[in-house]
Amino acid sequence: MRTRAGAALGGVYADGVNTRTVTADAGLDPENGAEALAALTAAAAELEAQQQPAWPDTAALAEVIETLASYPPLVFAGECDILTDRMAKAAVGEAFVLQGGDCAETFASATADNIRDRIKTILQMAAVLTYGASVPIIKIGRMAGQYAKPRSSTVETREGVTLPAFRGDMVNDFAFHETARIPDPQRLVRAYHASSATLNLVRAFTTGGFADLRHVHDWNRGFVANSANQRYEKIAKDIDKAMKFMAACGADFDAMRTVEFYAAHEALLLDYERPLTRIDSRSGRLYDTSGHFVWVGERTRQLDGAHVDFVSRISNPIGVKLGPKADIDEVLRLIDKVDPNRTPGRLTFITRMGAGTIRDALPALVDKVTASGATVTWICDPMHGNTFESPSGYKTRDFEDIVEEVRGFFEVHQSLGTIPGGIHVELTGNDVTECLGGAEKIIDSDLEKRYESVCDPRLNHQQSLELAFLVAEMLGQA
Repeated sequence: MRTRAGAALGGVYADGVNTRTVTADAGLDPENGAEALAALTAAAAELEAQQQPAWPDTAALAEVIETLASYPPLVFAGECDILTDRMAKAAVGEAFVLQGGDCAETFASATADNIRDRIKTILQMAAVLTYGASVPIIKIGRMAGQYAKPRSSTVETREGVTLPAFRGDMVNDFAFHETARIPDPQRLVRAYHASSATLNLVRAFTTGGFADLRHVHDWNRGFVANSANQRYEKIAKDIDKAMKFMAACGADFDAMRTVEFYAAHEALLLDYERPLTRIDSRSGRLYDTSGHFVWVGERTRQLDGAHVDFVSRISNPIGVKLGPKADIDEVLRLIDKVDPNRTPGRLTFITRMGAGTIRDALPALVDKVTASGATVTWICDPMHGNTFESPSGYKTRDFEDIVEEVRGFFEVHQSLGTIPGGIHVELTGNDVTECLGGAEKIIDSDLEKRYESVCDPRLNHQQSLELAFLVAEMLGQA
């Protein structure tokens, strides 16, 4: 199985411009990449991978892996390298990362309207952050690949019936019946096509004029009128006035017609990530072409595990989630494993501590990493450490807890003289009711009105904008 996938990978290259199948007489030297690919394949056979589905049909899985290995890359190595450079700037305070999107994408939600509204929300948040803090914002969507989720249990029980846990649309179906919950490897192929369609639309929105800063008012259209949108309109008017002034001065606006937008997801299912790992024809290095930025979660960052080994072999910018119990010595060893050359922008630590814990757990971690000489980008995930079950039985988060964790993140870095590099949030452009609080004052009884997430609760459009305004204030004081 792995040999066939590796063979298929060996002839496909992903460079910064295009993708092509390269033959032996094409003038390229694939030797270094082929060796790296062989080493990755060998390691895959030896190392244990946590949180993987129990695929019932290994022959069908092998066929799917071979199919994925024959498909074009979803992103290109050159784009990943640019993002590494951008992340390096965030590590030293010359930029700020805004990473947002669905907790778990679904095939059904991969519609033009949903993708557009997520992009609009992130663009609005980025405009608020840029205007309020006067730093470039690196825009990364938690999308076009976030179709799998780790689970705390391999099974789920409802009313005495026990079935395999839902692991995301890439694996099985959310519907609670036996057939739906059987892991189906064909879903890996469907995830590829859904990701491809999503990226096509994202590229159209961000390079075709939709993201032009002269259209900041248009990004507000279609959203329900609320206090966050009214506050955004005030900023949009100021930006509009500044643009007219620049136009009167003869400024060239070509650079403002497009924005850089990157795709990210957790590199969880290695049967998906490995076949999409390709050799860069420019350098012979390996890149995971499923997304620009991939991260390893709290449940899969074992130093001797398959996930850490995988990300250590690819050249994408890499993220690692760190919870409040992260062992400092293990974190330092993880740096040596994933970023042995200490490449700026290569490694990002995404901290998920909890509002009541971050001020106690984060300082020693940041202090020791800084003392080691490593330059990493620090990003705050204020979502996962603040999840609880509401009295009505919904998995939720309180907006005030989310804000408080971000505030603690900034306070810790300010006290240590280090750089708060970004935020990582689960959000949607829709007016869902999944997180409590915010200006709309969503309460427990409101959750049932529009609770649409199949996994974790997300900030809705208004809450996302509210958070952007608050973070802009924190950035302005940092």
